[in-house]
Amino acid sequence: MQLHCNFLPQDDGHCGWYETLPPAPPSTPLRGTVQADWVVLGAGYAGLAAARRLAELQPDASIALIDAKRVGFGAAGRNSGFMVDLPHDLTSHSYTSSQEADHKIIRLSRGAIDYTREIVQRHGIQCDWREQGKLHGAANERGSQALAEFAKGLNALGEPYRLLDAGQMKAVTGSDFYQAGLHAPGAVLVQPAALSRGLGQSLPANVRLFEESPVLDIKVGKPHVLTTAHGSIKAPRMVLANNAYASNFGQLGLKGRLLPVYTYGSMTRQLTPEELARLGGEESWGLIPADPLGSTVRRLANGRICVRNSFTYNPEVQASASTLQRVRRAHRKSFESRFPMLAEVDFEYTWGGALCISRNNGSVFGEIAPEVFSAVCCNGLGLTRSTISGKLIADYALGVDSDLLNIMLEQPKPSRNPPEPLLGLGVRSSIAWKEWTAGVEL
Repeated sequence: MQLHCNFLPQDDGHCGWYETLPPAPPSTPLRGTVQADWVVLGAGYAGLAAARRLAELQPDASIALIDAKRVGFGAAGRNSGFMVDLPHDLTSHSYTSSQEADHKIIRLSRGAIDYTREIVQRHGIQCDWREQGKLHGAANERGSQALAEFAKGLNALGEPYRLLDAGQMKAVTGSDFYQAGLHAPGAVLVQPAALSRGLGQSLPANVRLFEESPVLDIKVGKPHVLTTAHGSIKAPRMVLANNAYASNFGQLGLKGRLLPVYTYGSMTRQLTPEELARLGGEESWGLIPADPLGSTVRRLANGRICVRNSFTYNPEVQASASTLQRVRRAHRKSFESRFPMLAEVDFEYTWGGALCISRNNGSVFGEIAPEVFSAVCCNGLGLTRSTISGKLIADYALGVDSDLLNIMLEQPKPSRNPPEPLLGLGVRSSIAWKEWTAGVEL
């Protein structure tokens, strides 16, 4: 079976998380033919976790991890840096679903946080790890009602939270924009590109990381052969951890089930001491909108503010320059409505990043072909869902049982999409409608 990698990661703007890191040490691109016991495609959170766990369970095995870009440059370093422990269903107005399903998602998410925390602490990874929880912010009555529904769901789950009024929201954010809020204490905030890079630099010795090596073709067989412009990797066992970029692998049953959706972020320059004083509020916080298609906002301890909103359906898995210009204008409007006292503060970076979602929140997890294992489709929860999927796919492949693995195996598989052009029309219309109904939350 021959797979062609028609979609490869692009630059998709300038990501502030990555651009503000110190320069990375030289990469090791793939050159020549490499033999390995395992090959992992994609060095995002799932790939990094899978390679690490395989190496932990089989210290004498050789693991090759390969990525088209530098670790932290791609989608793993382009999110907003929330390790969310609670249900976060982007298709639900209140982020929650059934109580039984929510309890299982919480266990998976906290398993990811616990696993990552131990690695960060053991290796001293500098990623601005902050166990300070997350805010949900409502800008109007509709948003306040959504927060009330979310609180009702948390009550049913027995999860702690704290409601905030407009004055308390201003005391945290410095902004008069939010009428009400909810603080959930279990989320962890990180610098996502720094976390990704730190995870890549602390891999076990039996993992070889090949960066800046786009895979062009894959021969699925005995062995599997991944070919780049300058070399190849041969391995009897393979893990797919390339998320949205797997959406074209029709021979493996993935085409027509995954939805590559982009979201976008902008980050300001560093605020001056006078601007920080004018803003007020706390020096670091992360806010998720009451409406899932509203604006996510983070204030960073380094004096920058990051705004994320706007979704687009991008089956070609790249963002155009015109789209980046359009969303930058949308970010500007969102920023100024929240921080009118900072109207002169410019954005220094604007970027896009790919999510991989399915219409039923299903994931592609398990053995999808002989000795081909998949940890694909995180449904907008890359930091936690991808991490735990990567760890558990290694456990699954090597026969290590656990309660978390059983929960993961119970998750639904992605449902089949309608054909194009109906799919594109439907997804784009749904996004446009939901963004319109989000209203001021954008």
